[in-house]
Amino acid sequence: MVDVEHAGDAELVQRVLDGDAGAYAGLVTRYRDRLGRYAVRMLGNQADAEEALQDTFVRAYRSLGRCTDPARFGAWIFGILVNRCRTVGAQRARRERTVIPDEGALSRAAVGDTADRHAWREAIAWAMARLAPAQREAFVLKHVEDLSYEEMVEVTGASVPALKMRVARAREELRRLLTEADR
Repeated sequence: MVDVEHAGDAELVQRVLDGDAGAYAGLVTRYRDRLGRYAVRMLGNQADAEEALQDTFVRAYRSLGRCTDPARFGAWIFGILVNRCRTVGAQRARRERTVIPDEGALSRAAVGDTADRHAWREAIAWAMARLAPAQREAFVLKHVEDLSYEEMVEVTGASVPALKMRVARAREELRRLLTEADR
């Protein structure tokens, strides 16, 4: 039996390919929180994020044999999640053209934060939601998930200069929106 906690990604991937489903559970445990944070930040709500996350893990399991560099499983599965978030976000955008969320009910449901902290979180969420999807994606990968530009290239398929431009534009737009919201 493999010690999942101390095994590297490549070893766990190989164990899964050899038929050890428990090793995949170890990979899920290892990456679930980080991928989940990214999905929530990209999609803006827990339900859509959970849908994208679950679909990502299922797709990764089914196509694990196509992971060309098992030692870089984390970057590989992150790429799958980025694509799933793009798809779920586009599907949600189509749905929201006809469904109007009850923002009042959502704000009344939030508990546990001080008023100032809650207001600041709402302002950040509001500003993030107004970024272009490519800018929000690049900003979250760089400043929330703390990926290097090289890792971001692996995940998104965009070039380093394009990613740097997206991050810079996202920062500028967030600064403008949050300054505007603070007035």
